Amino acid sequence: MAKTRGVAFARQLGLSRAHAATLAKLMTPEKIQDFILTLPTNFEPEGDTCFSVATTLRERRAHCIEAAFIAACALWINGEKPLLMDFQSGGGDDDHVVALFRRGRHWGAISKSNHIWLRWRDPIYRSPRELAMSYFHEYVLGPKKTLRTYSRPYDMSRLDPASWITNPENCFDVAGAIDSCRHFPLITAAQARRLKPRDAMEVRAGKLVEHAAPNAATAMRY
Repeated sequence: MAKTRGVAFARQLGLSRAHAATLAKLMTPEKIQDFILTLPTNFEPEGDTCFSVATTLRERRAHCIEAAFIAACALWINGEKPLLMDFQSGGGDDDHVVALFRRGRHWGAISKSNHIWLRWRDPIYRSPRELAMSYFHEYVLGPKKTLRTYSRPYDMSRLDPASWITNPENCFDVAGAIDSCRHFPLITAAQARRLKPRDAMEVRAGKLVEHAAPNAATAMRY
């Protein structure tokens, strides 16, 4: 019955019957995480993309925000709030987006990364800030720890579903809205100056990737 309701709601959001059935089956955050890991990394060979849910399901590839859209949509279809969190970095690194969920009073995250670090978080964190801090040591570029701010939970249900679920064009406006929402610093400027660079073993471990990238520079971005 719950799956039937999920399919019906997904159809109301504009998804095709096949895509609605796919997401309605993902009835827990764990199943959603497992599903987005089946999608190869979108290395954007045609240039920058921000695919909608429908486009990502059709293309069968995703980078972090595209996977976060899918996760938020699947959570919504299955009766939970479609919440995202944006991480902003420094030192020339890329930003990252995760989908949030709660179990009781505790927060967890669904996340796609081609590296081993910025992935799933179990729902054990007492606040969004505490969850964001769990990514700090692993949010890196070479030897540098680059995570600087995190956003408040961004409720995707406030947006027109046509802007991020069924949009046939890139959803850059939606990405911009998430990036522009209120962010909070994780560390002070003085703390940033005192950060210890990662050691050689950590840097070496950070080069492990799930999907082979076209080149070394691209491998660092996803």
